[in-house]
Amino acid sequence: MFFISRLRAKENGFYHTFFSFSKPLSFSSVSAFHLKKTPDLVVDPRIEGDAIEEEDRRRSVTDRAYWRRRIHHLCSLRKNPDEALRIIDGLCLRGYRPDSLNLSSVIHALCDAGRFDEAHRRCLLFVASGFVPDERTCNVVIARLLDSGAPVSTLRVIHRLIGAKREFVPSLTNYNRLINQMCLMCRVRDAHKLVFEMRSRGHLPNAVTYTTLIGGYCEIREIEVAHKVFDEMRACGVKANCLTLSVLIGGFLKRRDLETGRKLMEEFWGEMVDESDASVKSAAFANLIDSMCREGYFNDVFEIAEDMPQCDSVNVEFAYGHMMDSLCRYKRNHGAARIVYIMKCKGLKPRSTSYNAIIHGLCKDDGCMRAYQLLEEGSEFGFFPSEYTYKLLVESLCKEHETGKARNVLELMLRKEGTDRTRIYNIYLRALCVVDNPSEILNVLVSMLQGDCRPDEYTLNTVIDGFCKMGRVDDAMKVLGDMMTGKFCAPDAVTLTTVMCGLLTQGRAEEALDVLNRVMSEYGLKPSVVTYNAVIRGLFKLRKGVEAMCVFDQMGKAGVSADNTTYAIIIDGLCVTGQVDSAKRFWDDVIWPSGRHDAYVYSAFLKGLCRYGSLNDACHFLYELADAGAVPNVVCYNIVIDECSRSGLRREAYQIIEEMRKNGQAPDAVTWRILDKLHDSRALAVEGE
Repeated sequence: MFFISRLRAKENGFYHTFFSFSKPLSFSSVSAFHLKKTPDLVVDPRIEGDAIEEEDRRRSVTDRAYWRRRIHHLCSLRKNPDEALRIIDGLCLRGYRPDSLNLSSVIHALCDAGRFDEAHRRCLLFVASGFVPDERTCNVVIARLLDSGAPVSTLRVIHRLIGAKREFVPSLTNYNRLINQMCLMCRVRDAHKLVFEMRSRGHLPNAVTYTTLIGGYCEIREIEVAHKVFDEMRACGVKANCLTLSVLIGGFLKRRDLETGRKLMEEFWGEMVDESDASVKSAAFANLIDSMCREGYFNDVFEIAEDMPQCDSVNVEFAYGHMMDSLCRYKRNHGAARIVYIMKCKGLKPRSTSYNAIIHGLCKDDGCMRAYQLLEEGSEFGFFPSEYTYKLLVESLCKEHETGKARNVLELMLRKEGTDRTRIYNIYLRALCVVDNPSEILNVLVSMLQGDCRPDEYTLNTVIDGFCKMGRVDDAMKVLGDMMTGKFCAPDAVTLTTVMCGLLTQGRAEEALDVLNRVMSEYGLKPSVVTYNAVIRGLFKLRKGVEAMCVFDQMGKAGVSADNTTYAIIIDGLCVTGQVDSAKRFWDDVIWPSGRHDAYVYSAFLKGLCRYGSLNDACHFLYELADAGAVPNVVCYNIVIDECSRSGLRREAYQIIEEMRKNGQAPDAVTWRILDKLHDSRALAVEGE
């Protein structure tokens, strides 16, 4: 990019003093020069682009060094393979012949951009045009194309390269990767053919090749063929390592041939002792444990944990850690806890990550009491659960009404260094909301204040929400009063919305409306659509439709746009209060002209129509929606079909299903259950007659 530097230098008046040489700088040299320039020299990108294009026109096609740098710069730094391809296409029209570096740069850039299909296609076009890169570049390109995970396309490129360049032989690593990807696609026969192709081209398959192929046959349950490949491996003089044996053992376990698996396992432990590569031993042991857990041989895993037949071949902490991780992965958390017990008997301490995974899994499997016991034992060696595991544990304990134990977990987490104490309290308070224990909630607040931990908005909103869900709205109002008097932080929109929901649940509509109309404005809070939706829903549940519609009108005057949820609430509320005609007018006058309506609004309207015996109106509404281009979902159709079933209208139900299919909706399990109920009711009616 010497031309850019020269242009900038000329503009600043020091071209002749600085550039006294004729040899153009390289891209790296220019980059270094730019670093030395003062910050005030800023060039418009359009001017820079024009300068680059001018330099491209000035350069000859024979200046291969320049074009290599130019294409490489576009691909590797600018990440713009399209511009690089445009330049290459233009150069080819002028007699330029791309070289290996050009191909490598373009393929790498396309793959970096995730455009693997285009990378394969471009590579084929390069070869078809008569350009074949050198052998090293071929292998580099193949390795990059294999990152796509599309072995069939990559194999097509390999065969095209071999056809154009007979002496080319893909590397053993590329062959092994290709075989592995074929096996992952369950195309093991094709992978096996590649082994024969390797041999014909002078490559000898190694242990990786055979292990991959054996694993592929085991995956498709062709264990006999896998065993033949294993025998062939030995016959060819390739020594089977312990990883190969573990893969073959996994195949026999998959076929439930435990006897053969155990025979091979004896050989496996001997190979583990002889193997010198620690990474291979670790991988083999991990694969064996995973295979046993996957196929359900958990007792054998426990025997290995107690006897440790691998001796010193594998790090003991790694071995036990992987056993616990694998058992947790296959939902055997109590079994993983047993591994912890075995480790303690041997004087070993489990890893924190594995221990946390066990407690986490036990909480999800309704084993919170065992999880709590493990947590108590873990505290002896300084274990603290992760924040998410702590959340699961206290929630599970509170659901079991074990608030005392949950409080102990809270106190343990508060001792953890670097933890956000307010957040830990908030998680505990949220868990307490499922328990009708307001005194404990207040105790937590007092504990926070005594511990110099200031409650934040989330803390107080959680407390108020918990009181409201317990039906203790007066207690929630007391906390709100403390917030309003300045004892705590000021209430926000979430606080007041929660209080209004609690008041409406208790039938205290006037107080809720006072909070909406007076308190929120006093604190400079503007009700959002969520707040209005909550109030409207609560008023409709109290059969106060007039007040609800007044709030809706107030919402429009305040400049808050109604959403689909608002309309669904109003339609449902009007229908529940028997105002079906008002719901129809609201649909015609407000909802449909607004353009804001979805399946939730449709289903609310259909439920209301069906609830009050307007089945014909519901059917007409469905047809009108389809004619207008709206798309009711399967739930909407099921509502009408269910009403037809209740009324014994079999023909009408099937007409709705036919209409449903015409509009691109397929019946689901609920649809068929409704029809089954319809047929059963008709059969009973016939028997009664």
